[in-house]
Amino acid sequence: MESQKKKQLWWLLMDPSYDSSDTAIPKKTAGGDVDVRLRLPDVGQSMRNFLGTREVGEFVSGALAGAMTKAVLAPLETIRTRMIVGVGSRSIPGSFVEIIEENGWQGLWAGNTINMIRIVPTQAIEFGTFEYVKRTVTEAQEKWKGKRKLQIGHISLDLSFPWISPVAVGGAAAGIVSTLVCHPLEVIKDRLTVNREVYPSIGFAFRKIYEDNGIGGLYSGLSPTLMGMFPYSTCYYFMYESLKSNYCRVTNKKSLKRWELLVVGALSGFTASTISFPLEVARKRLMVGSLQGKCPAHMVAALQEVIREEGILGLYRGWGASCLKVMPSSAFTWVFYEAWKDILLIDRHKIL
Repeated sequence: MESQKKKQLWWLLMDPSYDSSDTAIPKKTAGGDVDVRLRLPDVGQSMRNFLGTREVGEFVSGALAGAMTKAVLAPLETIRTRMIVGVGSRSIPGSFVEIIEENGWQGLWAGNTINMIRIVPTQAIEFGTFEYVKRTVTEAQEKWKGKRKLQIGHISLDLSFPWISPVAVGGAAAGIVSTLVCHPLEVIKDRLTVNREVYPSIGFAFRKIYEDNGIGGLYSGLSPTLMGMFPYSTCYYFMYESLKSNYCRVTNKKSLKRWELLVVGALSGFTASTISFPLEVARKRLMVGSLQGKCPAHMVAALQEVIREEGILGLYRGWGASCLKVMPSSAFTWVFYEAWKDILLIDRHKIL
């Protein structure tokens, strides 16, 4: 009798014959015993489902696009840096030959590690945030369209805010979020570039900045960076989506070829850089001034200082060189991003 009344508890882990609908439901057997079957979740399937989501696909596409663009354009960046600081030949072919003679082919990618560490998370967060915010704002506008209104006398306000561009909001959010998250990497990159003797490695630079200035040191210059990034990122994504959609409508196409994406990407980078460049000049003036001990009080003061010393044209000093960097980078980034998005998402989701 005691053996018949005795309760037996069976823990069955990963039983292929187990029906998941029976989870944690006790069943009495013929002998009166209780058979409780529990099954651990299928971690592998959960990971596959997670990695197959649209958000993760966009995040990964952005990371891969940033890495591939930086790898392709690293030699041009190395040559450009040498020419700006006045090292070696004054021509691109001459600098190319000198680098190979001095350091071999790997010399063309010198210093690319820190750029990769910075650009991969930055682009992943930027593209992922842009797509998510754009999609969320679009869905909210469609959901609230014609349903939520505010009546003030004879004036009716549509609270779905149809005049707000989801692309512009997504672009602004992308720039702000990526800057807030990845700004410490930018600070470390600048320290390694300017003073390699004091900051010999990434880990050492991080520890020294944190020990000397705390967490605030890793976010030094954040305010002017955000002020410069906000208009650039907003215009950058808005111009790309606008040029792309208008071109598709005019040519009656559903998608663009790779060379067309190159052109659209380059034009979006050119426009965004041109519009926001004065703020970039002011930001650099603030950064240089802080190192020299004569930093302007704020962004407006920096702009006024530039105009006073160099005139209006001073706000665009270095604009040409910046465009030569931004345009190919923007072009390749969008081509790689669209390509990876097609590979990772086209068969699973309808891309907005």
